[in-house]
Amino acid sequence: MTAAISLAVIDDHPLFREGVIRSLTEMDGFSVVGEGSSREDALRIAAECRPDILLLDISMPGGGLEAVPLILDRIPDQKIVMLTVSEASDDVMAALKSGAKGYVLKGVGSRMLADIIRSIAAGDSYVAPTLSARLISETGSSTQINPFNALTDREREVLELASAGLSNKHIGLKLDLHEKTIKHHMTQIFTKLEVSNRTEAAMAFRDELERRRQ
Repeated sequence: MTAAISLAVIDDHPLFREGVIRSLTEMDGFSVVGEGSSREDALRIAAECRPDILLLDISMPGGGLEAVPLILDRIPDQKIVMLTVSEASDDVMAALKSGAKGYVLKGVGSRMLADIIRSIAAGDSYVAPTLSARLISETGSSTQINPFNALTDREREVLELASAGLSNKHIGLKLDLHEKTIKHHMTQIFTKLEVSNRTEAAMAFRDELERRRQ
């Protein structure tokens, strides 16, 4: 039996924090080992509880973004996921550059959040698709960006298998991931490559391989 993913939730809105905790603990595979409402709580809980995933708001006493480098300086392997309402590109970039593994908007559903957490616990990273597309667009306005560089290692792996003709179900079996997690990866891939379906993604992948061979 797979061990439960341990979580800590740091958010200064008690109702939201309690809702996240309740939603995740009602699902199999998660345990909440700590909760707090400030940067100091985040530092303390990370040190004392060592959760697999630390969910961290940006707007809270002491600042969530300011907490990230302080936590990682003490616990380099701590996986931090920002769970926030902020869609500001500067906040996204600051979080990722500081070492956060994920950037999730608070409008996400509980099941999608659970899938994202499982994915990050398995070694992936995540940025909300709308924000990811915006970052690529904004960065590309001043410099030419290869969209394949925006794919995570896991997304490249999923894309390669999808391009080989495997279904989401079979990709999930091969990578030992939930089919819903594979669907999420495919959504991220479509957004980052600016394609609308698997066929277009596969064609873009083959074109990229050909370009690299030249």
